[in-house]
Amino acid sequence: MKLLTIVLSCMLYSMSAKSQAFEPLSFKPLFNGKNLNGWIDVNTSKETWKVKNGTLVCSGKPIGVMRTERQYENFVLEIEWKHMEAGGNSGVFIWSEGTPFENDPLTKAIEVQMLELDWANQHNATDAYVHGELFPTMGMKAIPDNPRGTRSKSIEKRCKGKGEWNKYVVVCVDGTVKLSVNGKFVNGLRGSERKRGYICLEAEGAEIHFRNIRILELPDGVTSAEQTAPLVN
Repeated sequence: MKLLTIVLSCMLYSMSAKSQAFEPLSFKPLFNGKNLNGWIDVNTSKETWKVKNGTLVCSGKPIGVMRTERQYENFVLEIEWKHMEAGGNSGVFIWSEGTPFENDPLTKAIEVQMLELDWANQHNATDAYVHGELFPTMGMKAIPDNPRGTRSKSIEKRCKGKGEWNKYVVVCVDGTVKLSVNGKFVNGLRGSERKRGYICLEAEGAEIHFRNIRILELPDGVTSAEQTAPLVN
């Protein structure tokens, strides 16, 4: 709650300062619903990502990521998604390096997990996996709010299944991430070693659709070079 108060205070301050020549904060689209402008395919294919009727369709194959053209530090990300296959796997990466990690097709980042509800049943795993899990990948470090090893599990089951839209609101401020799933904040982590980087969408074997991807950029913090992902040319 304290984090959300800070975010809202920043928004109100910026809006009230408009007369002092400050630009008011506002959401801007990361996906325009028409094409892939603003996104760069890292290691998938031309067939992996398509735009159909205002929706970004990911085939899931080959496994890999697509990243934003530029890096982001403090922000609020809104994204809607739905899996088209039972047990589908995907996610969005925050503060990412924007490149594959060594011999892995995925990237070093904080992952906001998007699993279809049947994934746990298909893999004989706890259903904590499916409901808005947050975790650092590829050796990155962060402190989970609701620990399950290095991962943070959602405290309430709120995701919908195959063919149904889900909405995530991801608040990222100064190394802290808070996740709202379908209208309620249910997970978080803090102390991320990286506080600025790329945003990536993940293809991981199953078809998934995205829409209404938009971002509200917040003021920068005190972030060192070591806390910033390397720039990708």
